[in-house]
Amino acid sequence: MLRARSAMAALMISAAATLTVRLTPGATCAPTVVHAADQTAPELAAALQRKYDTIKDFSADFTHTYEGGVLRTQITERGHLLVKKPGKMRWDYSAPERKQFISDGAKMYSYLPQDKQVIESEVPPEDQAGTPTLFLAGKGSLTRDFTPSLVTAPAGMVAGSQALKLVPKKRQQDYDWLVLALDPATLAIRGLVTVDGQGGKSSFSFTNLKENVGLADKEFAFKVPRGVDVIKASSRP
Repeated sequence: MLRARSAMAALMISAAATLTVRLTPGATCAPTVVHAADQTAPELAAALQRKYDTIKDFSADFTHTYEGGVLRTQITERGHLLVKKPGKMRWDYSAPERKQFISDGAKMYSYLPQDKQVIESEVPPEDQAGTPTLFLAGKGSLTRDFTPSLVTAPAGMVAGSQALKLVPKKRQQDYDWLVLALDPATLAIRGLVTVDGQGGKSSFSFTNLKENVGLADKEFAFKVPRGVDVIKASSRP
C-alpha cells in the first residue's frame, strides 16, 4: 500500500508541473479586446501566450479529478495553488487527504503526512527539461511548442466554454495532449484536461483566480518535518 501511494505521489509531482504551466496563460481575469470565439486556434494560442507573458505569479483554488491510468484508480481532490515564475509552485491538497507538492525552482518535494514520507527530486536542467518545465520558466511557447486546434469543451466544463486542444510537437513522457477550457469573452481559465499514454485523465477546475499578487519566495520553501522518511527520486525531463 505504501509503495502504491508513493508511486501515485511521484505521478502527481509530474502532473503538477505539467498542469501548472498550462494554467498560467489563462490565470488573469483582465479583459481582452479580441474574443476567443472570434479567433482561429493559432490566434487563440498566441493570445494566451501574450497574457502569460504579463503574469509574474498567481493563486487559485482547484478541484482535481483523476481516473484510469496504470493504477486504474479514480480520485477527486481539492486544494489551493500558488505559482511564481520562474519555476516555483506550491500545491496544498486539503481534501480528502492532506498533502503537498512544492517546487522552489531547484528541487521538487512531495509530502505525504499520513505516510510520514517526502519524495525529493531535482528540477531538471534546461537542456534536459521537457516543454512544460521550459514554459514554466518563461522560455517555452504555446505557439512554438504545440499544435493547437479548436475542439468541443470537455464534459463537465461550464456551458459556453471555448476549448483549445494543444498537442506537443516534441513527444512528452507525462501526457499526450491537453485541453484548456476558457471563457470566450475574457480568456479566463475555466478548466484543464490532460490525457497520458496509459489512458489516465486528469481534470482540473479553478476558482478564485488572482494574478500578480506579489508572492514571496518563502511561500515555496520546504522544510522536512521531523520523523519523516526522505526518498530521493531521479527527475525526468
